[in-house]
Amino acid sequence: MKALIIDDEPDNVRLLALQLARHCPQVDVIGQFTDSIDGLKAIQSLRPALVFLDIEMPLMNGFQLLEKVGEITFHIVFVTAYDQYAVRAFRFSALDYLLKPIDTVDLIATVRRAETTARINPQQLDLMRQYYPASAAGVSPITKGRIALPHASGMVFVETKQIVYCESDSNYTRFYLANGEQYVIAKTLGDVQDVLETGDFVRVHRQYIVNLEHIQKLVKGEGTYLLLTNGVNIPVARQQKDRLMERFGWV
Repeated sequence: MKALIIDDEPDNVRLLALQLARHCPQVDVIGQFTDSIDGLKAIQSLRPALVFLDIEMPLMNGFQLLEKVGEITFHIVFVTAYDQYAVRAFRFSALDYLLKPIDTVDLIATVRRAETTARINPQQLDLMRQYYPASAAGVSPITKGRIALPHASGMVFVETKQIVYCESDSNYTRFYLANGEQYVIAKTLGDVQDVLETGDFVRVHRQYIVNLEHIQKLVKGEGTYLLLTNGVNIPVARQQKDRLMERFGWV
């Protein structure tokens, strides 16, 4: 696989190239760049199969670079310093990423995925763009009060205050809104939890995440449950009860 490395930190570029040479012989690094503009020109002229791309770069960040590329015909691995919100955004968009300093085992696994996985879906990149600007600022991806839900024909932007609860459905998650609308997305409840639990949401059961603002009543008994504003009862797992009460401020 012909590959490019684009990162504004020279030491990171050299180290990644060395790791690839030692542990990923199937990767042929044909270009190393610390300038995003030079990196863009190389993508356009060399047509790599794989690009290791830093996001936070001067002059032109990784997203701006990709916008100028146009149609993306190569596999992308984003390389970034650890940030909990950025990692959540990567996971939610299902894009490949490596955290600095790069772990060799992670690198090998990522390259193997690149060999067998089709190029990224533009919708994945749109999701990442939606969340990452807030992530880079060190705040929750949903502090603007909306969340992007991917579906077959694109994305729908939903105000988080309108989400009453989310329900797991195998590898999918169903969102229930206050106006009665429902949306199903191809993400697990764990993926959704990574994003929503930075806001006013809490996972109360292996199958449910609820919006704290839509809880009307906590009913205790043999089986503790919540009564929500839309009239639905949601069970509370025994091990989640104390966490819920602490989060909500109940005594």
